[in-house]
Formats: sequence, C-alpha cells, structure tokens
Amino acid sequence: MYSELVMDHFTNPRNVGEIADADGIGEIGNAKCGDIMKMYIKVENNVITNVKFKTFGCGSAIATSSIATEMIMGKSLEEALTLSNKAVVEALGGLPAHKIHCSVLAEQAIKAAIADYYRKQGIDPEPIVGCIEDCEACHAHGHEHE
Repeated sequence: MYSELVMDHFTNPRNVGEIADADGIGEIGNAKCGDIMKMYIKVENNVITNVKFKTFGCGSAIATSSIATEMIMGKSLEEALTLSNKAVVEALGGLPAHKIHCSVLAEQAIKAAIADYYRKQGIDPEPIVGCIEDCEACHAHGHEHE
C-alpha cells in the first residue's frame, strides 16, 4: 500500500521542528481529514536556507511534509513555488489515491510560508504565489490537483 520511501519519511521524518526566527511561516489545515501542516522557512538572498515543519496528521501527511522540505531546501523562492503535489507524490514513489490530498497540503503549506515571507517584506504575495487553498476550497472552486 505504501512505498518504502513513504514509510521511511514517516518513521524518520526530515526537518521536523520549528524555526524560532523564521522569515516565513505557513499553516494549512484540512478540517475534513484532520491534517494540519505548518512550514517554517529561512530565506537569504532569495534562497531557502532552512526549512522545518510540524505536521499533525496521518503517516502520508508526515511523509509528504518531510520530502517536500527536502525538495525545497537550497532552492530559490521561485523554484520552491514550482514544486507541485504531483512531484511530491512521484518523489515518494506514489501514494494511495485517497491520500493524494496530503501532497496538496504540503504544496500549499510551502506556498503559504513563501507568501508570509513576501508579506513580511512588504510585497503583495498573491501575484507571485497565487491563491492558497486547502483541498476542500479547491474542490469547491473547481480547481483540480493531479
């Protein structure tokens, strides 16, 4: 049901914790499934130099958070914003269909943290980051994720 990589990131998650002086913090929750993700980023010269997460949720939510932090570490903000939930799922070697929403939350949590960073810099994040929504809102607006 779960790939070895999913199990590895669930049992040994990377980058867990919080960054006290984070440059950006994003929190995304999905009341329906009970998963809540919080991402913290440090940014230097437009590059993510540190990223941590705290996730309250199932094993898939923890695994997607963990691998997503690894995928954006050392990347520019622009690169990090292009990380799709599909790429997160592929990096983990797949997820069961009913757990795909976890990868959407991971993608949205990163976007939320970057949006927070831009707001703290006095920059309107919406033209850069776009709309940040949880799964339920996406479905209500007809946005489909891979």
